[in-house]
Amino acid sequence: MRRILVCCIFLASLAATAQTGIFGAVHGIVHDPQHRPITNAQIVLRAGHSDLSFKALSNSDGAFTIPSVPLGDYVLTVTDSGFASYKQTVTVAGSSMVMLHFQLAIASVSQSISVQAEPDAANIDSVTPETQIDRIDIAHTPGADRTNSMAMITDFVPGAYMTHDMLHMRGGHELNWLIDGVSIPNTNIASNVGPQIDPKDIDTLEVERGSYNASLGDRTYGMFNVVPRSGFEGVRSGELVLSAGNFSQTNEQINLSSHTEKFAWYTSLNGNRSDYGLAPAISQPVHDAANGYGGFGSIIWNRGPADQIRVNGQLRTDYYQIPIDPNPNDWESTFYQSNGISDGEHETDSYAIASWLHTFNPDTVLQIAPFFHFNRANLQSNPNDQPAATTADETGNYTGLQATISTVWKRNAINGGVYGYAQRENDLFGAVFNDGSLPNIPNTTNITLAGVEELYAEDNFKATPWLTLTGGLRQTHFAGTITEDAVYPRVGAAIEIPKLHWVFRAFYGHFYQPPPLTTINGAAVAILGSLNEASVPLKGERNEEHQFGVQIPFHGWLLDADTFENRGRNFLDHNNIGESSIFIPITVQGSLIQAWEITIRSPHLWHFGQAHLSYSNQLAQQTGGITSGLVCVGPSVLPTDPCYVAPGYTALDHDQRNTLNVGFNANLPWRIFGSFNVYYGSGFHNGDQTPPSPYTAAYLPSHTTADLALGKDFGERCTVTFNALNVGNTRVLLDNSLTFGGFHYNDPRQFYGEFRYRFKF
Repeated sequence: MRRILVCCIFLASLAATAQTGIFGAVHGIVHDPQHRPITNAQIVLRAGHSDLSFKALSNSDGAFTIPSVPLGDYVLTVTDSGFASYKQTVTVAGSSMVMLHFQLAIASVSQSISVQAEPDAANIDSVTPETQIDRIDIAHTPGADRTNSMAMITDFVPGAYMTHDMLHMRGGHELNWLIDGVSIPNTNIASNVGPQIDPKDIDTLEVERGSYNASLGDRTYGMFNVVPRSGFEGVRSGELVLSAGNFSQTNEQINLSSHTEKFAWYTSLNGNRSDYGLAPAISQPVHDAANGYGGFGSIIWNRGPADQIRVNGQLRTDYYQIPIDPNPNDWESTFYQSNGISDGEHETDSYAIASWLHTFNPDTVLQIAPFFHFNRANLQSNPNDQPAATTADETGNYTGLQATISTVWKRNAINGGVYGYAQRENDLFGAVFNDGSLPNIPNTTNITLAGVEELYAEDNFKATPWLTLTGGLRQTHFAGTITEDAVYPRVGAAIEIPKLHWVFRAFYGHFYQPPPLTTINGAAVAILGSLNEASVPLKGERNEEHQFGVQIPFHGWLLDADTFENRGRNFLDHNNIGESSIFIPITVQGSLIQAWEITIRSPHLWHFGQAHLSYSNQLAQQTGGITSGLVCVGPSVLPTDPCYVAPGYTALDHDQRNTLNVGFNANLPWRIFGSFNVYYGSGFHNGDQTPPSPYTAAYLPSHTTADLALGKDFGERCTVTFNALNVGNTRVLLDNSLTFGGFHYNDPRQFYGEFRYRFKF
């Protein structure tokens, strides 16, 4: 940590996107019909769904800059005496610059504000495929605002889906959450299924998938950049959310917020329960209840024109029953007997982030953010479970710092920073074999310490108005059960075709992901030896990616298409111990993920609503044996050997060739809104094709589900919504990987009503 602080001081002393994380910048030039600059024009940038606003004046060249603008949708208004006012919608993406030109018309006596339709939405400043979802999208999308829902991602982002109770994207499940632009570390990817943040606490979510610039590291397959609700939604405002539906489900929240010109705060409390939690082991959920509660808080203090303090914190706990198959004679039980277990997963997650944002000038910004993260996954069994009662309690503590400084110099947007954390992992493991098949394993505690130190620098060079070149370098040092170093470059280019405004982009880069610390020792090692397995310290995953894409704007609509290939070494995955609900991280020798993707989005702030389409055609494969974690030991030359692995590539268990989502959130007359989303999946890889399984093909069955929502606003205070998920009650086997209770079927039909009441206090 001392080295991180030294690097931070060094970066601050440089004083040389001028933004970091969730922040972008808006630059513009104001001129009259003869293209002469207009001095002291008033510019107001106001958030599309809150009271958050920024003000600026144009200088003698007609230019203005608004730095440190959180990502999201805005309305920009330009006014000056003698000219007609000008209004335009603007979408700000994280770590990007929005360049605008305004020509003000001479005002006539009767002329009022002129409104320009949303400009073309293509982004020439980034080579990263991005999808932006705001809190209105979340509130109107069927099922998306429930605490444990990931529909806000799976409905809008290509190649994103849920399987064996985990979110997967772009062929992997090493995903990273950033809160207020600060990366929250969590290496226990094989243990947690609970939410990182309640969707109702999100103001804007930006999903970035691959092809990251150097400022983003660690997680190759997806970044979720969250701007939490801040308090600018209203003055002394509150909201109560109540819901009830089948499976005795309910999901409640109360939030309070307020703001002044310099200070804003937001806080919320939530609770949820349902008789349906995790993906069931058979089509009918059995032993599948879930409940949880938590709280979130946010503070923003504009200490002065140049300094802003942002503080965020969350505390959450969840409990999940592990689903079972109660029938010992059905075909599922021939593969995995779960009728004799009664397991439950207790999860706790909390974090605290404090950010100081200092603006040296409109082009140079410094952000320093210390953070703390606590994560626990505690799986407990009934002592009489058959064949074994297992205990696995994994606790991680992370303390770290993120610091970035960025500036615009001539045609260069320069960004540099440091990131690091110290981790203390405390794992408890034990097992009682009630069937007498193996000797019992007494509960054994293993404590592991580790640290990550990262340093990066990058430059976005605006070679011409139609060409942007990006280049950066990121260095990582990991020290834990093993020590690893990685230096990985990332380069890209974006080219805008004049008049058409199509943007073509290309990327090539390397990634390194520090490994989890979960290990097994003591008596468990001897048991593993009898199962031809051993525990080997985990290695970090290394990836090489190239990507090509195009953005095609049309009257505010945006079509975004890309194709990519990702090759990995020590691909991070997870595996179960024998036939149990205990599964820990492993690494596989190699991986190859290839796909092409397409998204279509209607204009932001479109008064008709929001249309969306996302499609992914993907092939996710692995090759070679397990290299770390639970490895197989023994002969591996002949096909009859216990550790033999066939040469070549085979599909990963979460490989699904085709994934499609299409939907529309409509604004209807009489303050009514309606939403639908149709999901199609071609079927995940079939890991066991032998009878008596009815599925003998290489892939499990395809499936199509439809979700609907219909709501109405009653005045300014009340909203009532009815949601129906999987209205056709389509039931299929999603995957047959033996994790968390054996097989996994898709979600059954669910319906629930939701009531929102907004009030002043």
